[in-house]
Amino acid sequence: MSAPVVGIVGLGEMGMPMLRRLRAADLPVRVFARRPEVVEEAEAQGGEPVASLAELGAVSDVAIVCVYSDAQVREVALGADGLISSMRPGTVVVNHTTGRPSTGEALAAAAADRDVIVLDCALSGGPPAIEQGTLTLLVGGDAAALERVTPVLATYSDPILRVGDVGDGQKVKLLNNALFGAHVALAAQIERAAVGLDMDPALVLPALHECSGDSYALGAAIGTGSAATLVEVAGRFIRKDVVVCVEVADELGADLGSVLSVAQEV
Repeated sequence: MSAPVVGIVGLGEMGMPMLRRLRAADLPVRVFARRPEVVEEAEAQGGEPVASLAELGAVSDVAIVCVYSDAQVREVALGADGLISSMRPGTVVVNHTTGRPSTGEALAAAAADRDVIVLDCALSGGPPAIEQGTLTLLVGGDAAALERVTPVLATYSDPILRVGDVGDGQKVKLLNNALFGAHVALAAQIERAAVGLDMDPALVLPALHECSGDSYALGAAIGTGSAATLVEVAGRFIRKDVVVCVEVADELGADLGSVLSVAQEV
C-alpha cells in the first residue's frame, strides 16, 4: 500500500516544521504557497509545490490547513477554487487553525457534498513541540477517520485526543487559550508584585515554579526570561485567541466568568 500524499497550505512557523516531520517520516508532501520565498524554503525541506489550491486538493489524501484566522481558512478551503472543491471522496481535511467552531462546521458541510471528511484538529503547543513530535491535538470529528489519519498526524503530534464532533476541538482549544491567557496575566501580576516587594523576579518565579501555584505559563515565563517578555513575545497570539473565545462564548451563551476577565488583561 502506497503512503498517503499529504498536502499543506499554511507554511508559517507551524506549517514548516510539520513539513519537516512529515518528510522525515518519508511521506510524500505537496505544498501550496503564494510567496516565492516560502515555496523555495518548502522545496528545500522536501515539499513539492503545486500551482493552485484546487491542484493541492486534487492530489492530497490528507490536506492540512494551518493558517492564521477563520477568514483565511474559509478563503483557502471553500469556494469554487478552494481546496475542498477538487478533493476526492474519502480524503480528509485536517484543520489546525484556531478559530470559531462554526468554521469547522462550514467546512464539514461543504466537504460532505463531495464525501470528503473534515477533522477539526485544534493544536496546543508551538514549533518546538512539532519538532519533537509532542504537539497536542484536540480533535473533533469522526473516530474512524481520525484512526485512519493518525499515522500522518503522529509524525508531529503526541498526544492525539478526540474530544467530540467537528467544532468541539476548537471549543476545547478556546477554553485552553482562555485559561492560558489568564495564567499569563496572573504570572505578569505576580512578577510585578515581586518587584513591589523588593524581590528579584528571577529568583521568585523559579521558586514558585516548584510550589503549588505553578502553571505552564509560569514555566514559559521562566523560559523566556520573565512574564513581561512572555507577554511581549506571545501576547498578540494570546490576545487574538482570547478575542475569539469571547466572541464564541457570547455566540454559544457560555459563561466563562473571571477566566475571560483575567485573560483579557494580557
